[in-house]
Amino acid sequence: MKKNLQKRGRKIAKNLTRISSRARREGKQHIRANLLERISSFKQVRLLVLEWGLLVFIVIFLAITQAFWYVESYASFTFGHGGTYTEGTLGKVNSLNPLFATTNSEKTLSKLLFATLASPDYSGHTGPDLAESIKVDETGKIWSVKLRPGLTWSDGQPITNQDVLFTVNILQNNKVSTAYSSNLSGVQVAEQNGLINFTLPAPYANFASALNIPIIPVHILKDVPASALLEHSFSIQPVSSGAFTYNASQNVSTTGERVVYLNANPHYHRGAPLLDSFVVHAYPDREDIVAAIKSGAITATADLLPTDEEEVSSSTIYQKQTAVNNGTFLFLNTHSQIFAQKTLRKALQQGLDMRSLRATLGDEAALDYPLLPAQAHINNYPALPEYDPETAKQTIVAAKLSSDKVIKLATLSTGYLPALADNLKFQLENLGFKVSVETHDPGQNFITNIIRPRAYDILISEIELGATPDLLAYYHSSQASSTGLNLSNYNNALADDAILAARSASNPTLRTAKLEAFLRYWVDDAPAIGIYQANMSYYFNKKTRSFSEDNRLVYASDRFNDVSRWATIQTTKNRTP
Repeated sequence: MKKNLQKRGRKIAKNLTRISSRARREGKQHIRANLLERISSFKQVRLLVLEWGLLVFIVIFLAITQAFWYVESYASFTFGHGGTYTEGTLGKVNSLNPLFATTNSEKTLSKLLFATLASPDYSGHTGPDLAESIKVDETGKIWSVKLRPGLTWSDGQPITNQDVLFTVNILQNNKVSTAYSSNLSGVQVAEQNGLINFTLPAPYANFASALNIPIIPVHILKDVPASALLEHSFSIQPVSSGAFTYNASQNVSTTGERVVYLNANPHYHRGAPLLDSFVVHAYPDREDIVAAIKSGAITATADLLPTDEEEVSSSTIYQKQTAVNNGTFLFLNTHSQIFAQKTLRKALQQGLDMRSLRATLGDEAALDYPLLPAQAHINNYPALPEYDPETAKQTIVAAKLSSDKVIKLATLSTGYLPALADNLKFQLENLGFKVSVETHDPGQNFITNIIRPRAYDILISEIELGATPDLLAYYHSSQASSTGLNLSNYNNALADDAILAARSASNPTLRTAKLEAFLRYWVDDAPAIGIYQANMSYYFNKKTRSFSEDNRLVYASDRFNDVSRWATIQTTKNRTP
């Protein structure tokens, strides 16, 4: 058996050797006959060879192109998890307590770190945030708020009704002065059957907008006196409820430049952000922000003007503008020795060249009245006095002001305000007044030393007009106090009645009628003069995703309403064919 197998193996090997030799011999003959011997004839058929070669190349190229084409058609560029977004802001960071946020830097941090009971949605209408529902009874005076279930602070403690009650009590404390206090004046708050009930002294149809207040934690601050809140360690290392949590901060210079580092909050009730971290770089000067955005040190900023576009424009920086519900006004202090005289306030209405005053602005829309056209559909605006400087001068001369009377003009060092102050000073001096201009940095000192004592004759200030037209905070006599925001100290009983009637009216037609009545008193009494509605210019890196341009912003900080979807890392995602 073994011999037979060996014999067969040798026979197979011999056959394979013979076949291999024949194939090698025939291959050489084939190459010689069909290639080597025909090389001399290549010139005669070179065109045909080139045509065939080109055809083969085209087929291969189309096959490769088709492969890439299908890959592109089934793939899309999107943004993924991770990365850091750095925003440059203007103004010092003196406190991280959201109740005391005054500078743009502090307001930015407040919005990123703290959620509110209610907030404007993408359409500009107020809706629930920490609240699951906000309901009003048939009287229009009792508003009930129910919190979302499962809310937590960044330290793991639950957010409860007690946190809301504590926050409201702090805001209503006379020792605490914040921008939120006036909206809760005279409001009683109590817990009942798991709900937080706000009982108003009078019906207010849009009270939900007043609930856009940040909540602070009672389990940390319950034993802290209201007067000592600003100095508590919570103002340095806060426990938060927003999209991000506090990580660390660094003072960069002695001039107020500071960097605050935030981490994504995985327990944020609107969903954990795509970003891993967010950095707020607070600068003391606009020039520093310009240099930072040009160098790429920051991703974006909302604190430059439209007129800065040429200076920061580049292939990587994009600018988008959106209007916000802010208005800039000249507030005339009706308690000052000069503008207590209605005739002099009327003289300013008549003698100021508003076209000249607005000439230095960018694309901001003129604002003649104390509410925005989009807030109320006013049918009959009262007529404003026509520009007549000569008549205004005669009125001022007739007032016989003493030679030592100097108008104290106060404003902030941000945006267009300093240029407006210079222009206004020039015009006032042409009308016959003596003027001194004081330009202040925004912050708690400005509120304490200028706003609360009304230490000015004229204040040029930008104010937040809110989602709905509510004139109580700025023009009702109850707010003409050190803790209120009636910056003109305006007092007119008929105007007060019109404000309260407009607030309580649920019928749009009646509300419009009452607003029109107030506007007539406002124009006649001249407690303030409107200048413009503000735009927010947002400069950001084109390779990132920020807020949607479809969003209608009520406040500039509302750009962070969808911060959970902001991103800096681009990825490719394949779609199913």
